[in-house]
Amino acid sequence: MTTSPRQNYLLGAMPEAEWARFAPHLTPVVLHLGDVIYESGTEQPHVYFPTDSIVSLLYVMEDGSSAEIAIVGNEGLVGISLFMGGGTTPSRAVVQSAGQAFRMRAQFIRDEFILAGRVQQLFLRYTQALLTQMGQTAVCNRHHTLEQQLCRWLLMSLDRLSSNELTMTQELIANMLGVRREGVTEAAGKLQRAGVIEYHRGRIRVLDRPRLESMACECYDVVSKEFARLLPR
Repeated sequence: MTTSPRQNYLLGAMPEAEWARFAPHLTPVVLHLGDVIYESGTEQPHVYFPTDSIVSLLYVMEDGSSAEIAIVGNEGLVGISLFMGGGTTPSRAVVQSAGQAFRMRAQFIRDEFILAGRVQQLFLRYTQALLTQMGQTAVCNRHHTLEQQLCRWLLMSLDRLSSNELTMTQELIANMLGVRREGVTEAAGKLQRAGVIEYHRGRIRVLDRPRLESMACECYDVVSKEFARLLPR
């Protein structure tokens, strides 16, 4: 069953006049776990608006190692370089949580942005919030423990889903966080023994969200407040 495009915050927040222009240009798509939406340095033909999926933005090194710099769910869009003027980006966009999204041709989004109306203001506020997330992720990876990083990552993912369960292997989490799989195994084990999560065969279920929030570092709260300030629900 196809989700509604208005389940995406940016599409749902558009005034009726702008929405009437956007709606005919949106195409529903299914995003599968591990799908690569765009590669580093390639021209992006579409922008994506997730509704119940999550896309991870990864920076990939020359030796193939990677680390997540941000995630995008139903609060935003994938492809800000299309309207910010860059055209390409050094990051890779990979589906972290399968689900649905709506895509739109790159040229249409550029044309709409140039109009400098309310859509432009909305997209710029989202871009500022996304940059805050990227900056805070860099600080978190440098100064906080892996256990704190995992808590932050789980909370940010849950905020973009309608359930308290994630389908994600430890190997994929390690790739997202840019750490060794053994470190994720140890950190996830601690959370499971504490009764915060239940992890079994690639499925993570959060049992105690308040405890998870208390175990996370300040980075989760900083990013959440900035999104709430710039994009009030």
